[in-house]
Amino acid sequence: MFYWIMKNLVAGPLLRTVFRPWIRGVENIPKTGPVILASNHLSVIDSIFLPLLIERRIYFLAKSDYFTGKGLGNWLIKHFLLGTGMIPIDRSGGKASEASLNTGLGVLAQGNVLGIYPEGTRSPDSKMYRGRTGAARMILEGHTPVVPIAMIDTDKVMPIGSKMPRVRRIGVVVGEPLDFSRFEGLEGDRFILRSITDEIMYELNRISGQEYVDIYASSVRDKAREQPAGETSAKPAKMSAARKKALAARAKRA
Repeated sequence: MFYWIMKNLVAGPLLRTVFRPWIRGVENIPKTGPVILASNHLSVIDSIFLPLLIERRIYFLAKSDYFTGKGLGNWLIKHFLLGTGMIPIDRSGGKASEASLNTGLGVLAQGNVLGIYPEGTRSPDSKMYRGRTGAARMILEGHTPVVPIAMIDTDKVMPIGSKMPRVRRIGVVVGEPLDFSRFEGLEGDRFILRSITDEIMYELNRISGQEYVDIYASSVRDKAREQPAGETSAKPAKMSAARKKALAARAKRA
């Protein structure tokens, strides 16, 4: 009920009026049954505008730190996130990663829509980075189609570090569903998981138009934190021509 009220009566109408968001390709999202929406991640508001523009309710796996703060403000944030479909998970790795996987599979088992960000974190500079293979495991173990989603210009509305959004129009591009049923039963093969992940990232890169960098976004973020003030980090290596060609070939075979 809280989700419906916020989306249709409170926050939804206000956000639609102020930011005039647009969406293209929404017909590619199945109207029923479990599905994974795999999106690029430019801003914290991605998880607000994507549900706003899609009829079905979306569940996101959110970092548990958002739910553990003390005080009235953190209590309100916690219950707002829970009410809008955010599910707290531990991202510390190891057994926690397995628990996160099982949480996502539980959402899918109930026939729901699961939203994920294959890059694992927000882009630090509006570029697209290498995907992590956890999403591929969910796809195979959940026997679920995946729909690529490109958020457009949300980083210009609320960049990392900003406290107030800037008013401008944003959009969402929904790609065609990707079917990986040909890999059924191979969820334990890390090469298959990497192949699936790269195929998803290739399609996200194609529909978003972002520059692709073939390293993890978290590595860029951590390096920036460790770097002394005033120093300029080396430019990360871009995807090689050979890798681009390989990913394009995989996408055509899908």
